[in-house]
Amino acid sequence: MKRTLKLSAFFLILLALTAAVLLRLFGPEQAERRMNQVRHAPAQPIPEATKALHASLFIADLHADSLLWHRDLLTRSDYGQVDFPRLQAGNVALQMFTTVTKSPAGLNYHENSADSRDNITLLALVQGWPVSTWTSLTARALHQSDRLHQFAERAPDTVRIIKNQADLAALLAARASAKQSKPIGAMLGTEGSHALDGEIANIERLYQAGFRMMSLQHFFDNSLGGSLHGVSGAGLTAFGRAAVAEMTRLGIMIDVAHSSEQVVRDVLALNTQPLIVSHTGIHSHCANKRNIPDALMQTIAAKGGLIGIGFWREAVCDDSPIGVAKAIKAAVNLLGEDAVALGSDYDGSVTTGFDSSQMLELTQALLDLGMSERTIGNVMGGNQARFFAQHLPSL
Repeated sequence: MKRTLKLSAFFLILLALTAAVLLRLFGPEQAERRMNQVRHAPAQPIPEATKALHASLFIADLHADSLLWHRDLLTRSDYGQVDFPRLQAGNVALQMFTTVTKSPAGLNYHENSADSRDNITLLALVQGWPVSTWTSLTARALHQSDRLHQFAERAPDTVRIIKNQADLAALLAARASAKQSKPIGAMLGTEGSHALDGEIANIERLYQAGFRMMSLQHFFDNSLGGSLHGVSGAGLTAFGRAAVAEMTRLGIMIDVAHSSEQVVRDVLALNTQPLIVSHTGIHSHCANKRNIPDALMQTIAAKGGLIGIGFWREAVCDDSPIGVAKAIKAAVNLLGEDAVALGSDYDGSVTTGFDSSQMLELTQALLDLGMSERTIGNVMGGNQARFFAQHLPSL
């Protein structure tokens, strides 16, 4: 009997270990296959003139959460929406990688409590992240930064991390001279400043790790102030005001995507630098809680801000290439062509109508709507190149 019990215990432990290994190996992939889907209709033939225009563009995207997932971004995958081979195929020159550090269970666009169970803790455990990330949100952001730096170390001809104006100028020059396999610029941003773990000193810590854009909130209120999807609707707290001041001092660009309307107004009143809304839609074009009122968006644009139009249905009401193009056109009509950019939200637990390798279809859709080549060049990435050249640190 004792031998049977010992064997049973052994097999139970072995079964548990096997299950843990299988979860580690296959769980993250299956989760992402469900959460980051591409609903792509067969593309119509693209004219050579469109291909030539697309090849001439500097294309940039303000928001992708790809570092969150258990994928080697140097290898082309058949799931998810971004990796470096697909960015190259889509002629994307610059990608902002945003780091997700907390996401409430049952999240929605209307109301989420900061006390809700956190989905990222389980994902960190399953994906084998360092023990420090199990309890520290700053450690989660730093771990994702480390992943990007490792990609750049493994493939320096492919990935260039952009931290200052000189890095951006070097990227532009390298892409202009390259015949094939042009390098891709990669930047780091946070998805909400709960990544500070409530410590102002962590702003400089993240800055030293390469972060050059920080959003203030995500789907819940935090120590800096209210979220667009939180419970309070509050503006900036005293800590939030101090954080904005420190970000401005260091030259970190501030992203108010997901911030409450009052937080946006408070930051506009405080900040001398233009703001970014990294991934959004236009409320009058697609009316829902995700998109802040047009008048507030116009104020951001009037002060030199940059608005990234998303690629997912809840932001633009139609995630096909022509649907996203219509949202971009609505943004240009409302805000002017110099204020509009791309903010895909790729790999952000959203379904899109095309992935990063299929950006050519967006260029064609913008042409089909009658947009000029100059305006297309601005919204596809020219505006981002100009904005970053002005607002990145000089060194």
